[in-house]
Amino acid sequence: MRNFTSVKDIPDLKKVVDAAFEIKKDRFAFQHLGKNKTMVLIFFNPSLRTRLSTQKAAMNLGMNTMVMNVSEDGWQLESELGVVMDGDKPEHLLEAIPVIGKYCDVIGVRSFAKFQNRDDDYSEKILSQFIDYAGVPVVSMEGATRHPLQSYADLVTIEEFKKKERPKVVLTWAPHPRALPQAVPNSFVEWMRETDYELVVTHPEGYELAPEFMGDVKVEYDQKKAFEGADFIYAKNWASYSSYGQILSKDFGWTVNEEKMALTNDARFMHCLPVRRNVIVADGVLDSPSSIVVEQAANREITAQAVLKMILENNR
Repeated sequence: MRNFTSVKDIPDLKKVVDAAFEIKKDRFAFQHLGKNKTMVLIFFNPSLRTRLSTQKAAMNLGMNTMVMNVSEDGWQLESELGVVMDGDKPEHLLEAIPVIGKYCDVIGVRSFAKFQNRDDDYSEKILSQFIDYAGVPVVSMEGATRHPLQSYADLVTIEEFKKKERPKVVLTWAPHPRALPQAVPNSFVEWMRETDYELVVTHPEGYELAPEFMGDVKVEYDQKKAFEGADFIYAKNWASYSSYGQILSKDFGWTVNEEKMALTNDARFMHCLPVRRNVIVADGVLDSPSSIVVEQAANREITAQAVLKMILENNR
């Protein structure tokens, strides 16, 4: 594996789950792989878990790390091709990316959807330019359309907590005051489709995800019906794909609460964080023993390290 941008870059799903559990047993067993190597983490958008977990994962492998927040630490960067650069952006990604690549062995990139143009977002313009011009392996720390490091951690978390071989996993839309990207739900569905889990997606009409991610996954528009017998509930807001970037609903009737969780098979509650309490999910659920959001976040370090281990092993 050279780059990591989606589940499609993974050669064998079972092997990468096993690799994550191997790392959990000893996080420092593979430090020889990263000795005298450097990872640069480039953030076009804010981060807490992704920054800390990826930086810690690289350090666990013996790598040096450098972190750059583009909006604060450097020049404003132009990403459009063929543009006349007479505005406020003095440097183009076409020069910046290969220069960054000269300073490191692996680059991590985080760049969200802008919700200005769906085609631009879904072409992964910034991430694609890094892959094309960096000259070194690139890891997506969340793009416009996918968040593979999160989804990998989600899978490991489910494997860790499942009580039966084929659990019922429900991805539910939940309200939010802002329009959020589709990257996490897109990616989660894409990864879950590679398993043999029973996957159900529930959301109000108008919030259908892109067909390329949904495939033949069942959509249940009745949230309570979707929750019946579920083993895992994954709550997440996302903006409309068809009415791109728009908020079509703020219906608090979709908030995950104790009454809805009682319909499940003692389901575990999951969320990628940060989460808005009593908007996405009620305090009573988030603070209950069924919530595994902290354990889910902790697995971000493990799966980031597994990804970097695979990249270092395959690009010696």
